[in-house]
Amino acid sequence: MKDTGYRSNVGLIVANKEGKLLLCKRRGMNSWQFPQGGIDYTENSLKAAKRELHEEVGIKSNSIKLIQSLDEWLKYDIPKKSRRSKLINNNFKGQKQKWFLFILKEDVNITFDNDPDNEFDDFKWVSYWYPLNVIISFKEKVYREALNKLKYSFCREFNV
Repeated sequence: MKDTGYRSNVGLIVANKEGKLLLCKRRGMNSWQFPQGGIDYTENSLKAAKRELHEEVGIKSNSIKLIQSLDEWLKYDIPKKSRRSKLINNNFKGQKQKWFLFILKEDVNITFDNDPDNEFDDFKWVSYWYPLNVIISFKEKVYREALNKLKYSFCREFNV
């Protein structure tokens, strides 16, 4: 999907064995979100998803099982006041994301030590729909769409 002004990105939903989702708090803010990150030029979206999970929250690829990924791109606009200066150019509007749902195969220690951008400073495990109550408003539509499209696979995995 060639969308001028949208940075290619992956959105990462990680469930633990109890069916709770990993939600992370942005450093220095009262803003919560799923891990996410850019797709490097040489990567496909799955490779980027696994790299970002390790970088942002310390989860290695051998600790997760892919449950489902979305084929389509979901996109959102970032308000100008919220755009990071290194991402701003005349055409930048927001992000387009490929979404992934993973389940942990084993217990892991969540750590932010690998993240060169130091994006997060806290995390919690939450119920499936909880993120819609705390996500920043400009991402809410994309989160709702991703959660709705992935819920069947989640429910099948956890027999709910």
